[in-house]
Amino acid sequence: MKFGIITHAIHKVKGGKVYAYEPYVREMNLWAKYVDEIIILAPISNEKITNLEIAYHHPKIKVVHIPSFDIISFNNTLKSLLVIPKICWSIYKVMQQVTHIHLRCPGNIGLLGCLVQVVFPLKPKTAKYAGNWDPQSKQPVTYRFQKWLLANTFLTKKMKVLVYGDWPQQTKNIVSFFTASYHKQEIEEVSFKDLSVQVRLIYVGGLTVGKQPLLSIKTTHELILKGHNIRLDIYGDGVMRNEIENYIKLHQLENNVFLHGNQPKNIVKEAYKQSHFLLFISKSEGWPKVVAEAMFWRCLPISSKVSCVPYMLDYGNRGSLVESNVSKEELVKIIIKYINNENNYQKKVLSAQKWSQGFTLNSFEQEIKNVLIDE
Repeated sequence: MKFGIITHAIHKVKGGKVYAYEPYVREMNLWAKYVDEIIILAPISNEKITNLEIAYHHPKIKVVHIPSFDIISFNNTLKSLLVIPKICWSIYKVMQQVTHIHLRCPGNIGLLGCLVQVVFPLKPKTAKYAGNWDPQSKQPVTYRFQKWLLANTFLTKKMKVLVYGDWPQQTKNIVSFFTASYHKQEIEEVSFKDLSVQVRLIYVGGLTVGKQPLLSIKTTHELILKGHNIRLDIYGDGVMRNEIENYIKLHQLENNVFLHGNQPKNIVKEAYKQSHFLLFISKSEGWPKVVAEAMFWRCLPISSKVSCVPYMLDYGNRGSLVESNVSKEELVKIIIKYINNENNYQKKVLSAQKWSQGFTLNSFEQEIKNVLIDE
């Protein structure tokens, strides 16, 4: 099988190897086990490879370079009008060469791929929609169009669309899917987490406005002011780092809030194992892997009701669900309620762990194999 990947993910080529963002490549390496050749159509960067990027594992892999583009500003929109025809032609040529088309959506390149794949009605295809598939959510028009086109079985033939969550009234080509971070053999006993000592919170994700990391810090600050022994560990980096550092310094939280930056998977795993709660109040998600990862290590999520999070948390039985505009005061009340009712915490966190450990890389790989074989 000659496998064609159409993606907006930035790729880097060095020493004969192809690198990209680690969670994405880790998944694609599972797909790669069941194909003979890979052609990747993606933007290429010449920047230095970071510790958040890893290499594909496949003996026969080729990258077709395309320019990246966006339509955020008027000038960029004009520039995109010049490159889009060329990109579409490149997508067409790749789709013509391969025996299986794989789209990574949502994204600008995924959108063009959705359009071009229409002229290949007989060719087997998959699309991994890594965004929010919730039909009721407010999303950009380009995202809504991609979802409509992927679900349209008249225009989109022989396509399996892999989406996060289980949504009602979907077309027959929509397949409920998941993402995993750990192998079955990685499952181990996690020490009992006592809420009567220091309560440890964790935030994992980009330090960006949409992820609201400052809300987690303000919640920690409020708990400390109320006399609770609290620690918050933050893993990730981004444009808000300076603002966050200033808040920590201004309120003298250096002994309670710790910025670790981007760290390897094994470091973050150990942090989950030491933490009682994940505070993750993101405004938009696809499959929030940090929520599933926290649950895996008996760390209870307090998360916003975005995408498939309500499904993951069993509508509040495996954690706490809040609105994305929740106040720090409401988050404080939730945590204090758990501290005062530890039996409820232990019941929920064990239920969360049991559910999450059912989604391992072993089962994930089997599902990918089933998708590719059942064409």
